Amino acid sequence: MADIGHSDVLRLPYDVVVIGAGGSGLRAAIEARLAGKRTAVISKSLFGKAHTVMAEGGCAAAMGNMNPNDNWMVHFRDTMRGGKFLNNPRMAELHAKEAPERVWELEAWGALFDRTKDGKISQRNFGGHEYPRLAHLGDRTGLEIIRTLQQKVVALQQEDAVSHGDPEALIKVYAETTITRLISDGEGRIAGAFGYIRETGEFVLFQAPTVILATGGIGKTFKVSSNSWEYTGDGHALALLAGAKLINMEFVQFHPTHMVWPISVRGLLVTESVRGDGGVLRNSEGRRYMFDYVPDVFRAQYAETEEEADRWYADPDHNRRPPELLPRDEVARANNAEVKAGRGSPHGGVFLDIASRLPAEEILRRLPSMYHQFKELADVDITKEPMEVGPAQHYVMGGVEVDPDTGESAVPGLFAAGEVSGGMHGSNRLGGNSLSDLLVFGRRAGLGAVEYLNRLGPKQPVPDEGAVEAAQTEAQAPLQRTGGENPYAVHDAVQETMSSLVGIIRTEAEIRRAMAELDKLGERAANVAAAGGSAYNPGWHMALDMRNIMLMARCVAAAALERQESRGGHTRDDHPGMSPAWRRVILACSLEGDTVAITRQDTPQMRADLLALFDKSELKKYLTEEELASIPAPAPAATAAASATATATEETH
Repeated sequence: MADIGHSDVLRLPYDVVVIGAGGSGLRAAIEARLAGKRTAVISKSLFGKAHTVMAEGGCAAAMGNMNPNDNWMVHFRDTMRGGKFLNNPRMAELHAKEAPERVWELEAWGALFDRTKDGKISQRNFGGHEYPRLAHLGDRTGLEIIRTLQQKVVALQQEDAVSHGDPEALIKVYAETTITRLISDGEGRIAGAFGYIRETGEFVLFQAPTVILATGGIGKTFKVSSNSWEYTGDGHALALLAGAKLINMEFVQFHPTHMVWPISVRGLLVTESVRGDGGVLRNSEGRRYMFDYVPDVFRAQYAETEEEADRWYADPDHNRRPPELLPRDEVARANNAEVKAGRGSPHGGVFLDIASRLPAEEILRRLPSMYHQFKELADVDITKEPMEVGPAQHYVMGGVEVDPDTGESAVPGLFAAGEVSGGMHGSNRLGGNSLSDLLVFGRRAGLGAVEYLNRLGPKQPVPDEGAVEAAQTEAQAPLQRTGGENPYAVHDAVQETMSSLVGIIRTEAEIRRAMAELDKLGERAANVAAAGGSAYNPGWHMALDMRNIMLMARCVAAAALERQESRGGHTRDDHPGMSPAWRRVILACSLEGDTVAITRQDTPQMRADLLALFDKSELKKYLTEEELASIPAPAPAATAAASATATATEETH
């Protein structure tokens, strides 16, 4: 199958190349393989080490197992509210409708979930979700999903061993392989992906007419992040360099609860399921402070007293939700405010208390990983004492602009799914929506790539050899440069700049300072060097990653400067209000030469039948007067029909 071409580049022909071996990448690859397409899965790390395993709390899907009132329409409403109505409504609709099927599919493939007493998949509460909606396996849900998808890949390979005499005939995983450039055919169509094998340093060109980006986020742009080391914005940058747009890059999620002590594990995620299972946030005075931070747009849905909040767990139909279960952006800002006000914990966080809320045996049953994590790493017994937690960068809502139904970008043959794609979550992602997002849109991207291939026919785009040679020259440059910059020092400076000036709270003056500093750092990043050869050289790997990290930093800063309001994961201290006029604006990043350009485009409009799912009084908080005037009267018959359809779907499972 392989041969060595000119310039010592290994050439591997495929139909579909999936860059990323997490939840969305594996689900996309499985779909392409099920359609009979030769599929390569590129993993920057070892197979099974994907960041998806860090999604601990659960997978959001409106199955109604814990509360029969739940359905896709409620899930859709919660997702739009969480994203402050900046979401692409078609993506939110598809996600809400299809998430249950994707969970049941995993179950059929062997996934284990915690069960209710009557044998259904158990579901837990999470922030921003009206009903218990997260299918879970303790606090190790992401790990179980990755295990299941990997096992499905192995099962397909076993089938291929029987049918084709080769287990890797139709799907093969390339571990520890990094892609540095997407290659076109000279006419703007995808024709391949160029990179290197980390162990040997050997260059490789995956020749394929379709590429699916599933590379996750940009966490390594910030100093304290829950993200794994692979999250250097590779897919975002590859798409940008190939001519695609990135949207919503100003919206960076800072998850409210990460470990703050000891310093060696600062930024390690503390799952939201601690709060979903009854944990509460307290300041140094022992007070549950979240009642002070409920925004007006959410006040009707959240309890005003501790008594009502505690009653909600047993009787959600007659009480309002605890404010600890507000969307993540609200909780992160509240935690940050308490620390700034001098009411933080000894190590600069706040206290998360589950010990006084549940019996020890129940904590050990529901949160085994959290117990082990704190006991082993911080010598804290969470069944007896509170945890010290604080915000850290966790997710980016921004990503490649794609077609909601197919996952295709503006670049022919280029698709994206999961965190690397933009639009689904608007300005803020609800916890649990990430895992179902991976499954729903991973599958859709795989289908989209198959449909594109079928339209393309036998005449495949051929890689532009000049582009291949340029990619090889670019990759070799840090190894051939003498007296250059240390890539680790430049990376540290970028992280410090972004965290201190474009972090949770932003101002115009600070963002401008950041952009000026990034200009200087860009010159240094262009001159990074790595000693030694190309065989497993971490310094070289970091030098190549710096291009992507710099691009992401510039996109986030430029978009943050442009959006003069506060919404979701973007808080401007100098523009604290949320503006209906700005809700109509999506900011898109593109490249003009080497410069990041920001353009404004219209937010996708919501269909009338979806608008009818909301009370007009609620829409007044988000929409302009012009938009409100154009909303037709509700159609009760249509709404009732949709409800009946949702109920029928639930009853068949």
